[in-house]
Amino acid sequence: MGDGERDWTAVVKAVADSPRRDNSAYHQAMSDARQAFEAAEAALGGPVQVKTKTKMKRSGEYVVKWVFKRVK
Repeated sequence: MGDGERDWTAVVKAVADSPRRDNSAYHQAMSDARQAFEAAEAALGGPVQVKTKTKMKRSGEYVVKWVFKRVK
């Protein structure tokens, strides 16, 4: 086994031993985004285009505004 193989094994072991991240908030946000697109397409009657506007509030909240427009 060469040095490169040992280094790779050490990296894989470090990744396997690292704490697991809780991705539930990310998965919920993606689900909400898909549902928003579906609702916009149903309401506007076809494919939609989206524009986003973002801002960081002083309270630490990160706000994203989505505006859907029907594709002509």
